[in-house]
Amino acid sequence: MFRDESALGRLVVGLARALAIAGGLVLMAMVAMIVVSIIGRALLFIGLRPITGDYELVSIGMGFAIFAFMPWAHLTRSHALVSLVTDSFGVRINSWILVITDIMMLVASAFIAWRLYFGMMDKFAYRETTLLLRFPLSWAYALAFVGAVVLVVVALYVLGRSLSYALSGEAEPKQAGAEV
Repeated sequence: MFRDESALGRLVVGLARALAIAGGLVLMAMVAMIVVSIIGRALLFIGLRPITGDYELVSIGMGFAIFAFMPWAHLTRSHALVSLVTDSFGVRINSWILVITDIMMLVASAFIAWRLYFGMMDKFAYRETTLLLRFPLSWAYALAFVGAVVLVVVALYVLGRSLSYALSGEAEPKQAGAEV
């Protein structure tokens, strides 16, 4: 059930991949916008202008992109790993270490999603907006919340995956999540 080749695995991998691609597209759009805005600033003397609210759009886009990449990073175990001591341990102990770290990641991601939800509800209630564009901050929080919820789903799946490998005594594949 918690194998990447299963129907559940393909669904979770597809969801994380789609969100990461969306985050990449947002990053590319932000780069293009920044380039156009800088050109506008550099060419003020011929009547061009920078994009109004470019800083606001970048902060909103970066918030989304970070939360969009986190599920894929966790699914493929692309987080920083310090294994100076654990390399000398056997497969069984390392499998259980992964289970423990996956539990911590699930708790952390659930906490982040929970707090983002309440932050988003506050922004909706008070109708707070950005200064220049008057963009509702509640929608920026909502975009981040989507990524946080997907991270919780992925963290739950990864915990199940690592638990199934630990219980069977198998080593988790090095590229878990990335091969499908």
